[in-house]
Amino acid sequence: MVTKAEKVARRRAEIEARKRAEQTRQRRRLAAIVGGGVATAAVVAIIAVGGLGGGPTSRPGPAIRSGTQIVPAAPTGQTTTKQASVTTVTDDSGVPGVLAWDTEGWPGDGAAHAGALEHDHVTGPVDYGITPPVGGPHDAVWMNAGVYTKPVPTERAVHNLEHGAVWITYDSSLPSADVRALTAFVTKQSMIPEQEQTAGQSNRYIDLSPWGTTGLPSKIVISSWGHQLRVDSPTDPRLQEFVDTFRHSQKYSPEYGEPVDGVPVLTGGRPALDGSAVANPSGTAQE
Repeated sequence: MVTKAEKVARRRAEIEARKRAEQTRQRRRLAAIVGGGVATAAVVAIIAVGGLGGGPTSRPGPAIRSGTQIVPAAPTGQTTTKQASVTTVTDDSGVPGVLAWDTEGWPGDGAAHAGALEHDHVTGPVDYGITPPVGGPHDAVWMNAGVYTKPVPTERAVHNLEHGAVWITYDSSLPSADVRALTAFVTKQSMIPEQEQTAGQSNRYIDLSPWGTTGLPSKIVISSWGHQLRVDSPTDPRLQEFVDTFRHSQKYSPEYGEPVDGVPVLTGGRPALDGSAVANPSGTAQE
């Protein structure tokens, strides 16, 4: 007779197997993306460097400031996807003021979960029910994380959230001194080594960008997958608490360990500053 504990252990093993399979699909998708771009040495290196573990170490120096900013490309599809209604839940992080939404069903357990954030890949724009979004349907290709001075496509930024990034958005009327303070906040965060990327690659797993329209619920909003904190000052100590809790988190990141760069820059963008430790490939990704 199979005990309850054995059933639970078996179920957990099945869920982990599905998660590993999804991560493998993501890595193959990245290889296909860069394989369709310009065949530079950087592209070849992304495909060639592999192995789980033995990844590059974090480098303390400043990240590359490589030329003119390129804003990530908007989705190419014409069909707009409307995000399903998402249920709010009680936050368990301990960070004061954090709002939380239902993330049940990840890793994918093969069942539908009404009210939970969706993970679907779509080709066109998404009409999100939360501003700014904390998850949901998103483009199949993420964006190259870093500091942008112009609004970025939400559908790519949400994919970064799925991979463990946090996204700081701010109202376009925020004083320039506060924007500089937010930028300084990002640049002081540690670089995180990335697996199966270009040798020596690392990233801060933070996106910073202004919000492109009205309706931001506070002057500054920091989001991760399923969680959000709304503040009015770049010196609010909870910003650091949020980063320490949710960024690249095994507990909260649905696809922990996946990259937030490596996309050809005409699709994935080139941050204004503080992007990847190693330059991202040129060209356009195949979507």
